Amino acid sequence: MERFGVKSAPSRNRSKTALYVTPQDRVTEFGSELHEDGGKLFCTSCNVVLNHVRKSAINDHLKSKTHTKRKAEFEEQNIRKKQRTLTASLQCNSTAQTEKSSVIQDFVKMCLEANIPLEKADHPSVRAFLSRYVKNGSSIPKSEQLRKAYLPDGYDNENQLINTEDR
Repeated sequence: MERFGVKSAPSRNRSKTALYVTPQDRVTEFGSELHEDGGKLFCTSCNVVLNHVRKSAINDHLKSKTHTKRKAEFEEQNIRKKQRTLTASLQCNSTAQTEKSSVIQDFVKMCLEANIPLEKADHPSVRAFLSRYVKNGSSIPKSEQLRKAYLPDGYDNENQLINTEDR
């Protein structure tokens, strides 16, 4: 067929999707209606994941009745809550998480300096005291986890302090 200049008909299986479009490209194209997080495209007012590859799917969603209804409700509330992926949420360190870590490290340091065995942290009366009177005291783990996770950190920190004082 090619020899006679006749071209074959285009394949019907060919997809009409944009292969190299990223969710961030769609965000810049559609503005504040959409946002991207973790490689996914979200509708800001509806908090649903959209297919970023097909522009028609995005246009259909933006023209839908449910979107216009939710957009009106969203603008009334005047609160911008953007949905995030689970990995992005887990990577975020809140102040409570950092405060918890510092409380645990300070507790281990106090026990080491006062020659108090870490097993004493497992006693029920110590647990009751910590949870009642110490902010984030109930988040202090059992002695086994203190030894495995937090004792090496305190040991390394003290070694660095000793080494810097010797110089």
